[in-house]
Amino acid sequence: MGQIPHQVYKDSMKSTWRDTGKGWSLPHWVMEIANLHPTRSAQKPAVHAKTDKMGYLPELQGHIWVLAHALWPLVVHQAFIWVFGGNLNVPAAFIWYTIAYHVNAIHELYLLRHLGTVHGFLDGDKHDRDQVPDVSVRKVMDSLTATATYRPLFTVMFAYRTSQAPLTLSPWIIAEVGMYGLILDFWFYWYHRCMHEFDGLWKFHRTHHLTKHPTPLLSLYADWEQEIFDVAVVPLLTYGSMKLMGFPMGFYDWWICHQYIVFTELWGHSGVRLWVTPPSTNAWFLNLIGAELCTEDHDLHHRQGWRSSANYGKQTRFWDKLFNTCGKRIESIENVVDWQQPVYPKWVYNVLKRE
Repeated sequence: MGQIPHQVYKDSMKSTWRDTGKGWSLPHWVMEIANLHPTRSAQKPAVHAKTDKMGYLPELQGHIWVLAHALWPLVVHQAFIWVFGGNLNVPAAFIWYTIAYHVNAIHELYLLRHLGTVHGFLDGDKHDRDQVPDVSVRKVMDSLTATATYRPLFTVMFAYRTSQAPLTLSPWIIAEVGMYGLILDFWFYWYHRCMHEFDGLWKFHRTHHLTKHPTPLLSLYADWEQEIFDVAVVPLLTYGSMKLMGFPMGFYDWWICHQYIVFTELWGHSGVRLWVTPPSTNAWFLNLIGAELCTEDHDLHHRQGWRSSANYGKQTRFWDKLFNTCGKRIESIENVVDWQQPVYPKWVYNVLKRE
């Protein structure tokens, strides 16, 4: 039997490791012990025809979820200052907020898995969601760990001041949350669109598009060149733009903005069959002009591939609408969304519960 070409092997999306239990290394065990699998093994998700009604997540519920997860590390941090009479030093702040970033992201993974099981997934009548490939378990774990480590690192490096406590959170935070998502999406839109439209750049993006039905674990399934832009370059360009515009963007402001962004990034790769738009203080404006993003927009982007793709934004459809690159939705349309069926997420998901 002939040897499988290296590129074919590298590009394989075959995923059997979870079922066979063979050849596991540390990343496999971390994913298993932390229960990070994107779908349940013991219970199949609901399956719906594309014309079946879907529920929706009220935007207020999204805000509550994000703010609860963004604020608990600040509350603990402020309590530390009151009890011990001094602030965290720079290394301690980095460690604390890196832990909090990981905890928040993992908790959202549990939320999305639960909702996907109960409400099903987009295009679920045709295709299951992609799992972590056999050939890339370590790569997936490294990418997710890097994101949840380097973003807090850059935030601490550029914005953390030991003279400032969480109570110094800027009153501009409401405006900052809305502007941050819009500006980040500007930088992301153009770098993302260029990778699709220029052959020389597509080679750095093609790995990310091997998944046609992604899950949150595959949010950063990409070559390292793309990971650098996603993890560092785009957030830093956004931070710099905000500072040039006169926004304070202190450490605690930036932390909360990051939590809004990661909520949308994970949800946008989940494929959960619910009408969900990113919670933001700019939502009223985006809804007014029809530039709100929904989960299906990025899901369709993955299914459509290279030149024929659309929906390049990942936080909004503002830039797609402005530059005429919005794609047509299939399931998330007015006569399918049931506005009488709000969905309220659970607040605690147990890592010890084997699913």
